[in-house]
Amino acid sequence: MSSTLTKIGLPTAIAIVVANMIGTGVFGSLGFQVAGIMSEVPTGFPIMMLWLIGGVVSFCGAVCYAELASMFPRSGGEYHLLSEAWRPWVGFLSGWLSITVGFAAPVAANASLLGIYLGDIFHLPPLAFALPVVLIVSLIHLGKTTNIARFQSWFTYSKVLLILVIGLLGFIIGKAQPISFVPQAGDLALIQSTGFATSLVYVMYAYSGWNAATYMMDEVRNPSRIVPLALLIGTAAVTVIYMFINAAFLYSTPVADMAGKPQVGLIAAKAILGENGGMVMGVLISFGLISTISSMTWAGPRVTSAMGRDHIAFSLMAKTNHNGVPLLAILLQTVLVIVMVCTASFDQLLNYVQALLTISSLMVVAGVVWLRIRQPGMTRPYRAWAYPLTPIIFAGVSIYMLWFQIQERKAESLVGLATLAVGVLVYGYARWRDRREQSPGT
Repeated sequence: MSSTLTKIGLPTAIAIVVANMIGTGVFGSLGFQVAGIMSEVPTGFPIMMLWLIGGVVSFCGAVCYAELASMFPRSGGEYHLLSEAWRPWVGFLSGWLSITVGFAAPVAANASLLGIYLGDIFHLPPLAFALPVVLIVSLIHLGKTTNIARFQSWFTYSKVLLILVIGLLGFIIGKAQPISFVPQAGDLALIQSTGFATSLVYVMYAYSGWNAATYMMDEVRNPSRIVPLALLIGTAAVTVIYMFINAAFLYSTPVADMAGKPQVGLIAAKAILGENGGMVMGVLISFGLISTISSMTWAGPRVTSAMGRDHIAFSLMAKTNHNGVPLLAILLQTVLVIVMVCTASFDQLLNYVQALLTISSLMVVAGVVWLRIRQPGMTRPYRAWAYPLTPIIFAGVSIYMLWFQIQERKAESLVGLATLAVGVLVYGYARWRDRREQSPGT
């Protein structure tokens, strides 16, 4: 990374966290939740509990990540943090997942949803919109960091404003639906159901991204202080936004219209503003997804670049252009995204990536506990709040969610394990190359 690279401050770091979180999840997952939970009982309380639980769990995770990030302030996200907290091979496997699916799949899912929204409005194939957006955003991220930061911040905060406007309009001019947000008979059974647990997968996917600022810590001013703040402020803000906008969608839009549909934001906008107004709002929502695509295009290649600095086999990925950004790492992720956009559905991408992301974040949180036990005297500029309650909450819900996801999505889970198995082979090759390069006489 170039020493003259302009560093970003707290507002941009928060924007990266918020943009990573607010994407396909909030605009595309409610339809699957109401299909799984509210197919028979018109109650909004279980849905609100889903989003509240997701926010609390994510905040607990952010609290734990903040401790490790303050201890090991270097770009790379889970790859770097797991290498420091556990072993280099654990970090490598997490980095391998980040390279192959951890960012490419969410970017593809966001681009696919953007294509679905605009395709519905303009009656064109989704790929006609998804692919150009992916390419244009990638080109922007080959430029100067200051321009990338402006682009990221503008799209992110515009998206937040848009969500707040949609929510307010839903409550003010939307037609009230026969739905209750207070607990009622049958809600406890719904919360204990398999449908609730499965829906939590979609909610946690919507919240994924709260760890985003840890991926580009080398590009942040005073990262030991700013990154923890960005994680906590961003996660708390998104929790409030998610609960507000989903309540507005449920209040103003018939559940039957949303059930099982990925383009919930467009459906709700049409219900609130009518067909023409809804189409305009759908275009704006689609542009709001660009900030999520941008933030993951920023974060993902930094993992690849960090692995390139540590392993000879990936050394090409560490090379930067004259703007100090990892050129080949960005191009590699762009190619993977294009392949996924052209070959997989929104639902498949979401379920494929979620279990792998959950395992990686679970290992990071467990690493906080491990280091507290093994090395209690280490310097910790930030210490996790309410320890050990926060890591226990995060780990408990993550394991609970993983169990149900594996039961419900066996095919996607097997593909994920296969991806991990390939990573083991790649790590063996990378270690062999490293030892060979370091051996005398080579």
